[in-house]
Amino acid sequence: MSVHPEVPLSATVLVLRRAGCVFAEDEARLLHEAAASSADLASLVTRRAAGAPLEHVLGWAEFGGRRYTVDTGVFVPRRRTEFLVAQAAALAPRRAVVVDLCCGSGALGVALAAMSDTAELHACDVEPAAVGCARRNVGERGHVYEGDLFHPLPDALRGRVDVLLANVPYVPTDDVALLPAEARVHEPRVALDGGGDGLDVMRRVAAEAPAWLAPGGSLLVEASERQRDTAAGILRAAGLIPRVLVSEELYATVLTGTRGTPRSTPPQVTRPAAGPNGPVQVQGVSGGS
Repeated sequence: MSVHPEVPLSATVLVLRRAGCVFAEDEARLLHEAAASSADLASLVTRRAAGAPLEHVLGWAEFGGRRYTVDTGVFVPRRRTEFLVAQAAALAPRRAVVVDLCCGSGALGVALAAMSDTAELHACDVEPAAVGCARRNVGERGHVYEGDLFHPLPDALRGRVDVLLANVPYVPTDDVALLPAEARVHEPRVALDGGGDGLDVMRRVAAEAPAWLAPGGSLLVEASERQRDTAAGILRAAGLIPRVLVSEELYATVLTGTRGTPRSTPPQVTRPAAGPNGPVQVQGVSGGS
């Protein structure tokens, strides 16, 4: 931990508050800890005050209680996505084969591997910066590939994937301009823009997923609450059995699509469940839009 007595913590807090940082005290403490010198601290504070995401300034993001390297220009894993990983861990069989599509920093796949009995971990992203970052985070735990969605994955994975994480972009194109500047300016648009209704990339993933999933394997994706019925219909149209899970605490909506034979009229089910990230609502979906 670096200490800079010549730069009081309170002075950094004041700068961050004036810049609009809501958690100025916590951020100031982290910046002071990260800085190797007073000059370094000044540089970090200037970057943060100018609007750079704290994670890019620090060079890491916390996800699921662990720190992951996050380079400038790489999508920052969101806390709400911990809910997706928790649901994936609940579905993962022993010796699971896991694929992390649109992996960004690789945090999701590594977090899942830490929570489950993962035999193989494969991750890929189309962004070169993300791929470099993911390779450092994944390390010897698995393999990281550069390319568009399934394209760079080895053919030997077809029909063998037990858990397919796909943290695809789902912000409608017209809504990207409404995102906070930290995302809109500092994260790659390809990681944010999901097309006209926000679900274009999800459609591509769902269409190919059955060929890669093992029998009983599941695809997991995030969506907004308003998109969930359409997203469920996309999974059903691809031949997957859809299910919607909601964490009110994290304001997260996760859909799973399982390879299998659906019943003719799946029941609608809503029940409270104890989960690691707060109450969970589980819904079977009988139709799609």
